[in-house]
Amino acid sequence: MVRFSEPGGESGDGLAPVTPLFPRGGAQRPHTAVPRPVPQREAAPFAGPGGWNDTWADDPRGGKAEAADDDGYDGDDGHGDGYDACGEIEREIAEKTLLKKLRTRSLSVREARAVVAERGLDNAAIEGVIGAFLRMGYLDDAKLADQLIHAGVDRKGQGRTVIAQTLAKRGIPRGIADAALDALPDDDARRALEFARTKAGSMSGLDRDVALRRLSGQLARRGYGGSVALQAARTALDEVAQPGRRVRFE
Repeated sequence: MVRFSEPGGESGDGLAPVTPLFPRGGAQRPHTAVPRPVPQREAAPFAGPGGWNDTWADDPRGGKAEAADDDGYDGDDGHGDGYDACGEIEREIAEKTLLKKLRTRSLSVREARAVVAERGLDNAAIEGVIGAFLRMGYLDDAKLADQLIHAGVDRKGQGRTVIAQTLAKRGIPRGIADAALDALPDDDARRALEFARTKAGSMSGLDRDVALRRLSGQLARRGYGGSVALQAARTALDEVAQPGRRVRFE
């Protein structure tokens, strides 16, 4: 029978000591290295008006600062920096829209105000945009009135009445419109006859009364008064019927 000695001891029979495979207390688990945590960068602190503050510092708008969402919105009203930032963006869009329209045609102040109002700005913001465009000379009702009168007289052969209606329709203030019309020469009779002469030749084959009615109607629609239109139509038709008879204005 073989005898074993106690661990670490010697047997009484002179046998070699037996080294235990496991120490007292049970087997040890193999050592596993635990990864060291990676240091995280600290979030940027909230910037207050007096410099950098901790994230728990008082918000300059009152109360405690709250953490912003990942997209930068602070949760006040869904516009990032609140109403002011949203209003500024809308104002910039309104300015660009107005400038784009002014590149294609001139606008009166009333027309420009309507364009800006479409962006949903409040009255103060609307007047701020209009005031800026007035200071830069992009809006000028007096110049626009002169342009409309020039186009009506020289290109369209219109009379004073229709030109005045055009100015009112475009939003030119009454005082500015009256001043521009007062500067217009009182030559409706001459301009009416010039227009009637361009149309009378095409009516030479019509009955005299029919031609007179049509031509005077065309003149009336262009803003010439009843008596002025009728006289111009008669004179132009007479010139067609009797070549060589031509009325001249001094």
